[in-house]
Amino acid sequence: MKDMQAQLEKLRTDAAECALIRDLATEPKKRELFTRLAEHLTVLADEVEHAIAAAGPELKRKE
Repeated sequence: MKDMQAQLEKLRTDAAECALIRDLATEPKKRELFTRLAEHLTVLADEVEHAIAAAGPELKRKE
């Protein structure tokens, strides 16, 4: 469970960093790329969060 939480936090941090890079980018192609990356990482983080919530009680028993 702790490793899933750590992965979730890393995905959220990476998404925020991509959004920051996007905001600072001057080239349109870079802005588009980092927008897509931030969105994709956010979706992945949401999926991990749902997996944690769905398996939460089961994972806690195993720890």
